[in-house]
Amino acid sequence: MFTITQFPLPYATDALTPYISQETLQTHHGKHVATYIDNLNKLIENTPYESVSLQDIITESANKPDDKKIFNNAAQIYNHNFFFAGMCPNCNTQIPQEIIDTFGSEQKFKDEFKTAATNLFGSGYTWLVRDNGQLKIVNMKDADTPIVYNMKPILTLDVWEHAYYLDYKNKRGDFVDNYLNHLVNWDFVAENLTK
Repeated sequence: MFTITQFPLPYATDALTPYISQETLQTHHGKHVATYIDNLNKLIENTPYESVSLQDIITESANKPDDKKIFNNAAQIYNHNFFFAGMCPNCNTQIPQEIIDTFGSEQKFKDEFKTAATNLFGSGYTWLVRDNGQLKIVNMKDADTPIVYNMKPILTLDVWEHAYYLDYKNKRGDFVDNYLNHLVNWDFVAENLTK
């Protein structure tokens, strides 16, 4: 049996302050994600899903209405893990050249990403993905995730309210700005671009 376990944060829970508070990170990672993990492990017990990887659970359950709860919990774990891994304190601020070349400049990329993230209605994620070889910014609602569509994830921002509301209230744009300017782990992004 393959048990889904908690992804350990690659930094301390207070390391992203003042941009993301310790309280937000402890609640977001320590409670929200932990709940998805608990739910998923219960849902997959004594099913074929209990012996496959998290990504396989996602891709195999994606288009099965009877497995919607399994998909939602598994995809939320994957999306959150990607989000947390894509940040760091005092990160390298050098945005990869391929992104600059694709979008025209660092600022144009940030502007397009912010527009997408602030215009996503309700809950979901804004992603930078490679789709058929091309870099694109895409929004995905709720727990939806690029790997279902054969897109390669490069970077994601969680714009569910629990990701920012304690720190920013309804100012999602300020959260997006601080994420792009202070929190993105561009080394992680560069590594994903070359995989």
